[in-house]
Amino acid sequence: MTVENTGPLKGLRVVEMGQLIAGPFCGQLLGDMGADVIKIEPPGKGDPMRDWGRGDYPLWWEVVARNKRTVSANLRVPEGQALARKLIATADILIENFRPGTLEGWGLSPEVLHAENPGLIIVRVSGYGQTGPYADRAGFGGIGEAMGGWRHIVGDPDRAPSRMGISIGDALAATYGCLGALAALRHRDKTGQGQVVDSSLYEAVLQVMESLVPDYKVMGYIRERSGSVLPGIAPSNVYHCKDGDYLIAANQDTVFGRLCKAMGQPELAQHPDYVNHVNRGRNMKALDALIEAWTKTLTVDEVEAKMIEAGVPAGKIYRAPEMLADPHFAARESIITLDHPRWGELPMQNVMPKLSKTPGVVRAIASQAVGQDNAAVWSELGVSESELKAFAEQGVV
Repeated sequence: MTVENTGPLKGLRVVEMGQLIAGPFCGQLLGDMGADVIKIEPPGKGDPMRDWGRGDYPLWWEVVARNKRTVSANLRVPEGQALARKLIATADILIENFRPGTLEGWGLSPEVLHAENPGLIIVRVSGYGQTGPYADRAGFGGIGEAMGGWRHIVGDPDRAPSRMGISIGDALAATYGCLGALAALRHRDKTGQGQVVDSSLYEAVLQVMESLVPDYKVMGYIRERSGSVLPGIAPSNVYHCKDGDYLIAANQDTVFGRLCKAMGQPELAQHPDYVNHVNRGRNMKALDALIEAWTKTLTVDEVEAKMIEAGVPAGKIYRAPEMLADPHFAARESIITLDHPRWGELPMQNVMPKLSKTPGVVRAIASQAVGQDNAAVWSELGVSESELKAFAEQGVV
């Protein structure tokens, strides 16, 4: 697969030493935008993500490891650490998501790395951050979601706290790590100085919790699980139709009026219980029942046609089959199809956001073997073929 690199980060080198989700997703974001991402994996099985998937096959790796070269190095032995230092000395950005103190234990502390590469930006993703009383604790994405406030408000009120069907805590920490790296690049371009980007799982989740904390401090209001609705925001819910479910969000006054006309019940917009945002919020259950009594008489497509004509924000509940068949996805190339030696035509999400001048692209499929690029990358750093062979025999690579 040969695709021209048109991304804005072309020319930047990123070394990724993370594993599982947060570190690798941060690397994916940077690689998608054109950076040369070189992932260091332990010899043997490599990153556990190679074996992760939701069905019968480990396809998650194919997305999170795209646009990367992979090398192997045993970071628990001096020879492997020396190889890593050589590579990091050539890098603009280092990504790691090990437990705090791990890099230091391997002789790869920020102080050591900055002594050799003063402009290096080190993105450190962890459960609780690099400082504070919890820093040394093990932390996965779900723990960060719980501590950051997400889990408590997700799900139905009569059930235990739920989770999303994706690893949102890891994705958020990775995304903020990427944002921090780009901000640090701006500073480095002006000063030549690198720095550490400290992105914790729980604080990444906390960032998207809107006014949850001041709501409590000012009003004593604690947000709770509310199922498919947001308390006080109506109508905004999923409604049953003859042949499926449909999402309607008509909670603004003028939009609600358009919904009422589309339903053939324009008088609802002036009803005292529904005439404004506050009243609709107070009477949301009754209002949802009225709307669903109407949607149940129509198919999903019939409701959608009426919502489009009326200019009401609404939409179908998409799964992968609907995404692959949708003309809007196709027109915007939201999903691309890669030629893959094992899977044939492999669809996946395209690079996002879309840049008008220097768009990111998927240039390469995920590495299919641990250490696939050992010869090319380590030779660039002066490691001879005989040295590399000896390292392989010793388990260093």
